[in-house]
Amino acid sequence: MKTVKALILTGYGINCDYETDHALKIAGAESDRVHVNELIKGDEFGRRSSLTDYHLLVFDGGFSWGDDHGAGVILANRLKYNIGDQIEQFLKDGKLIIGICNGFQVLVNLGLLPGFDGDYTSRKVALTFNDCGNFRDDWVCLKTLDTPCVFTRGIEQIELPVRHGEGKIFAEEAVIKQLFDKKLVVFQYATPEGEIAEGRFPFNPNGSLRDIAGICDPTGRILGLMPHPEGYNHATNHPDWTRKKEELRRKGRSLSEEGLGIEIFRNGVRYVKGTLL
Repeated sequence: MKTVKALILTGYGINCDYETDHALKIAGAESDRVHVNELIKGDEFGRRSSLTDYHLLVFDGGFSWGDDHGAGVILANRLKYNIGDQIEQFLKDGKLIIGICNGFQVLVNLGLLPGFDGDYTSRKVALTFNDCGNFRDDWVCLKTLDTPCVFTRGIEQIELPVRHGEGKIFAEEAVIKQLFDKKLVVFQYATPEGEIAEGRFPFNPNGSLRDIAGICDPTGRILGLMPHPEGYNHATNHPDWTRKKEELRRKGRSLSEEGLGIEIFRNGVRYVKGTLL
C-alpha cells in the first residue's frame, strides 16, 4: 500500500512540530519535519525536500518570527515570494493543507483562505488580538458545521486546547455572511452542552465574530483552525481524563488512549488514500 506523506513546517519560532508529527504518525501518515529554509532554498545546499514529494502540507502552531508585524505575517510573505508558485501547484494537484493556530494565521495572510471563487491570493479575513486582552491557554468546545471540509467528516462536536493571543477572526460583515452562505465555517465555539457560544467568554476565548473557530476553502481541502488537534493526541492530554476514566470504569468500559484530535488528521489521511493514491 502506498504511503501518505505529510510535510510539517518548522523553524523560526514554530514550536508545535513534534506534537503534529506524532499525531500524523498515529493517524497513519509518514510525516517529516522540514525547516522553512530547506523548503525555500534547498537547491542551494542540496535539496532534500520538495512539496512535490508530499500529499499533505501542515502549517503548524507556534510564534513564527515572534509574531513580529502581526501573527503569521512574515512567514506568509517569505513563502509567498519564494515558493508561492509551488504552493499553487500543490493545490492544483488536489492535495491537502491544514493550518493550525499560527498556521491558520499564515493561511489567511497568504490568501489561501477563504479562497472565494477560486481566489487564493486575496486577503479577506484577519486574525487579531483576543478581546480578553491576554494570551489564552485553555480547552474549548467546538461545534462542527456542515461543510465540504475533508478533515472533519464524522465529527459533530469536539474539545480541543487553544493557545493563542491573536485568535479573533475578524472581517467585513459581507465576508462573514459569505463564509456562512457558502458553508465554509467549519467550527464554531460552543458551550459544553453543544450550544453556540454567542460571544460569551470563556466559551468563545477570543471574541471571534459569530464564534468562528475554523474555516475551509470551497474545495474542502484547505482547513484553518485556531484550536490545536495535535494537542489532543492522547486521552491524558485532556484535563478531565481521570474523571472520564472513572465514569467509564463504573459503566464497565475503559478509556481509549487515543485523543480525539487524531481523527482530524486521520480524515486527511483517509482522503489522500481514497483520491490521490
